[in-house]
Amino acid sequence: MPLSSHLLPTLVLLLAGSPGWAWVPDHCRTPSEAMCNFVCDCRGCSDETQCGYHGTSPPLGAPFTCDFEQDSCGWRDISTSGYRWFRDRAGAVLEGPGLRSDHTLGTDLGWYVAVGTHRGKEASTAALRSPVLHEAAPTCELRLWYRTASAEVAELRLELTHGTETLILWQSSGPWGPGWQELVAATGRIRGDFQVTFSATRNATHRGAVALDDVAFWGCGLPTPQARCPLGHHRCQNKACVEPRQLCDGDDNCGDSSDEDTPTCSHHTSTDFETGLGLWKHSEGWIRNHGAGGPERPAWPRRDHSQNSPQGYFLVSVAEPSTPAVLSSPEFQASGPHNCSLVLYHYLHGSEASCLQLFLQTRGPGAAQAPVLLRRRHGELGAAWVRDRVDIQSEHPFRILLAGQTGPGGVVGLDDLILSDSCKPVLEESHPPPGLWAPASWPDPSSLQPLRFCEPGHLSCGDLCVPLEQLCDFQQQCEGGEDEQECGTTDFESPTAAGWEDASVGRLQWGHLPAQDSGGPGTDASGAAAGHFLSLQRAWGQLAAEAHVLTPPLGPSGPHCELHWAYYFQSHPQEVSCNFERDTCGWHTGHLTDAHWHRMESRGPGYDHTTGKGYFVLLNPTDPPARGPGAHLLTQPQTPTASQECLSFWYHLHGPQIGTLRLVMRQDGKADTYLWSRSGTHGNCWHEAWVTLHHQMDSGAQYQLLFQGLRDGYYGTMALDDVALRPGPCWAPRRCSFEDSACGFSTGGLWMRQTTASGHAACGPSTDHTTETTQGHYMVVNTSPQALPRGHVASLTSEEHRPLTQPACLTFWYHLSLRNPGTLQVHVEAAERRQVLSISNHGGLAWRLGSVDVQAQQQAWRVVFEALAAGAERSYMALDDLLLQDGPCPRPATCDFETGLCGWSHLPWPDLGRYSWDWSSGATPSRYAQPPVDHTLGTDAGHFALFETSVLGPGGRAAWLRSQPLPATEASCLRFWYQMGFPEQFHKGELRVLLSSARGQLAVWGTGGRLRHQWLEGRVEVASTEEFQIVFEATLGGQPALGPIALDDIEYLAGQRCQLSAPSQGDMVVATSVPAVVGSALLLLVLPVLLGLVGQRWLRKKGGCPFRGRTVATAPGFDNVLFNADQVTLPASITHDP
Repeated sequence: MPLSSHLLPTLVLLLAGSPGWAWVPDHCRTPSEAMCNFVCDCRGCSDETQCGYHGTSPPLGAPFTCDFEQDSCGWRDISTSGYRWFRDRAGAVLEGPGLRSDHTLGTDLGWYVAVGTHRGKEASTAALRSPVLHEAAPTCELRLWYRTASAEVAELRLELTHGTETLILWQSSGPWGPGWQELVAATGRIRGDFQVTFSATRNATHRGAVALDDVAFWGCGLPTPQARCPLGHHRCQNKACVEPRQLCDGDDNCGDSSDEDTPTCSHHTSTDFETGLGLWKHSEGWIRNHGAGGPERPAWPRRDHSQNSPQGYFLVSVAEPSTPAVLSSPEFQASGPHNCSLVLYHYLHGSEASCLQLFLQTRGPGAAQAPVLLRRRHGELGAAWVRDRVDIQSEHPFRILLAGQTGPGGVVGLDDLILSDSCKPVLEESHPPPGLWAPASWPDPSSLQPLRFCEPGHLSCGDLCVPLEQLCDFQQQCEGGEDEQECGTTDFESPTAAGWEDASVGRLQWGHLPAQDSGGPGTDASGAAAGHFLSLQRAWGQLAAEAHVLTPPLGPSGPHCELHWAYYFQSHPQEVSCNFERDTCGWHTGHLTDAHWHRMESRGPGYDHTTGKGYFVLLNPTDPPARGPGAHLLTQPQTPTASQECLSFWYHLHGPQIGTLRLVMRQDGKADTYLWSRSGTHGNCWHEAWVTLHHQMDSGAQYQLLFQGLRDGYYGTMALDDVALRPGPCWAPRRCSFEDSACGFSTGGLWMRQTTASGHAACGPSTDHTTETTQGHYMVVNTSPQALPRGHVASLTSEEHRPLTQPACLTFWYHLSLRNPGTLQVHVEAAERRQVLSISNHGGLAWRLGSVDVQAQQQAWRVVFEALAAGAERSYMALDDLLLQDGPCPRPATCDFETGLCGWSHLPWPDLGRYSWDWSSGATPSRYAQPPVDHTLGTDAGHFALFETSVLGPGGRAAWLRSQPLPATEASCLRFWYQMGFPEQFHKGELRVLLSSARGQLAVWGTGGRLRHQWLEGRVEVASTEEFQIVFEATLGGQPALGPIALDDIEYLAGQRCQLSAPSQGDMVVATSVPAVVGSALLLLVLPVLLGLVGQRWLRKKGGCPFRGRTVATAPGFDNVLFNADQVTLPASITHDP
């Protein structure tokens, strides 16, 4: 129900299910009835693809979803007019709805399906239909997000068709409000095949633009056969397992109805109202009806619960809002030691004022007692039948009374009243006098009782009649404040809880309990043992797992309105060390952010580090609920076991646009201590990291560890595994960016960790190397005479590194001032001290890469950086991004990618869309398309650099892979191997080679992609009169298309010209002197003429030509112009593959 002027604060707690899937063989074949049934029978969930969702084996409790980012998931348009559905994103389709962002990503890069701006003069309907789906469980819910303007569409409708029957799950003629709106529709139990249709109807005067996104099927899969059932569970005839609470509840939970056909169920008394009221009597204000025969009211039930059909019957209240409809059971015998249980299905929809109450009325010696309220459901619960159960134990004969009060526009319904075998009617019932069993006073849903001179729905206070819209609006109308009393502000000591009402429909609910009975903290928030609060409890509902508690309708509110509350979480202290195989140990997800870490089982592109088939924790920023800036994974408060502790863990950061993973230590009364962080993709593999925790043992203070997943992008995943905590310090880290700490380096008081953004930097580069921003950190030493006299040395010494079993390469980035700062020396200390590198030039504006080969060490060792000052004013030396990798150091700008990127930078650039090249291998599972083998080894174990172009959107976005700065050269040869794959019907991706210097960028090579699963060779001669970088640019030549671009075996031969060679089998050699090949002979003849004319005019305008031969060897430098291979100017060295 739309609440245009009301604010409904909602507290929600998610029931966390145990994630996991069965590991099943790949390439399995399933019968047709097992496909699209919301159950993953094959590895990778291949039997559930294109089923209206992408089957990716979600963890238990997670939905099967379609976000339309890759394709339409099998949804198809079945419209019969020009008013139709299509897949779209911002600006991609001319006749699209003109949205600036989708719902999944909230950016212009996200996809959705939409009906466009149809300008026809006749009313028409656009229908979007799902594939054929098989079997839906009773708990099945369809959730989706839609967006429309209320004045543009006459009606929206969601229907489910199975057999010859069509169920209307939802129907609305608006108004819908601005922005994306969520729709939740329960399907009920569906047997056999069915399809879902979402339709939009426009009238003859409006264009009718509608968008749809993030379609999710929740809880739709039936249980699968199991080898054995958990203790206490019921084994179905089809060998599935269900909980004991699901027996004899009127729902087919097994899938073969065997849970409703047990000997126990045969003794239950069920009333489904198909032929009458059964045992129930004294109906006042209730009538039997069915979905197809009801009035045309938006809130009317479209189907019953028993048959899930428009033809099925149920009870519905027709009483006035101020008068309850009463349904009475027969008189039952005293229950004795066994409970009399009532299972019922209720329906409350269309009004916040509707109420259903269940009373117990006992008969004492000679007289009936006043009714006692056992259960109350109030407000808007949605257009669904919700299960509930009440257990009654009475020493006296009793009746059950069901009272329904209908709010304006609302409906209260009942169906499937199931009494257990312990509910035994009195054999010879003596009918009481009229009115004996009628309750003397029915509690009003609102404690605000109107007086007779006020209109219904108004509050009387003194001489005032306050209308409903002025209640709880944060402005006092009544002198005593009665109009603002039951409005959510409470300490929960009042039985009414200030109007807070549980609105849960699933397995959890909120209850108003005294502190001593809650099993929780034992006191309320004020510390009173006799206090009350809201506590989470198990419930009998069968739908969504969230527990909701709502205030009365509030507002409107001002811009500074705040909600304050106290909360309490209880769990048992557990170990920090965890491999996540059994559970999450002492780690739990934070509750103050919308995004969440999930424990996942290895499946498809997600695999753990421990065994490759076990469990790990994952943060996927594309999850629809992930709307906050990040997600938290934290421990319970821990007591230090030593003054220094070592925390080690394995992390996985993978994807073209992923954020930052950070480790924080938190202590009461202190600011958070940042211990470690990594940003951007680190390749499709697991990396080990460790950090030393420092404690003050005499303080007795506890601490918490917190992993923060900060979402800087939407493409990629973060994962953690194998966390271990032990006493004692860690070894020196293999990687250090100085973003969060000095990584244990001893500075000698002269080296400093700093950032330019602080404004306190006396000297140093304007940006760091890691982030290339003023906010980034680095280590710097001031070598000016007043800070470090000429000939003096400032040392930066690492902690001990663990012994090396094989040679390794230590790389680092350094920055020397323009004024000669002196000499930077690098020493390795083990049994003896040995100088391995000395740098005394290359001052300038750029960070440069240094590398040192470190021989195998049988003992611990350290690295020492020494700054030997030259005595120049305003001089400095800076260090950043240290990395220790196995294997020898490669030549500059040369890489086979077997151990990493070899100094090639993939830092995402904001102007290009913040996308990164990645690093992977064919053997590593990935969610992105990639070559099956590399070029170096020719096997799936080899590695390569990779970029998936499907993430690129309109606007010329691209991704760069940049070399280290290279010295000027007259002619040098760049060789590399590449692989591209795009379907022929799509616009092709492009791979280009740019030379970047202080004057700009120059394109010297380029090619378009096509579907060819082979490695091709590229060669290009490069020349520059000044220092430059080589840039591999991945971009698109048209609309986005799914396709990878991969690079391998980059070789830069400084001072050597490229040599021509004949193509080998399967490889294509690209020579520097070959002209660009165009798609036909005619274009080959015409294009040079056109280019010559345009080029001549351009050269006259520029007053010179940057190219004076067939190569760029004599180019004086680069203009600040980016020459694109598909623009009017084509250097002779640009080549295109045929």
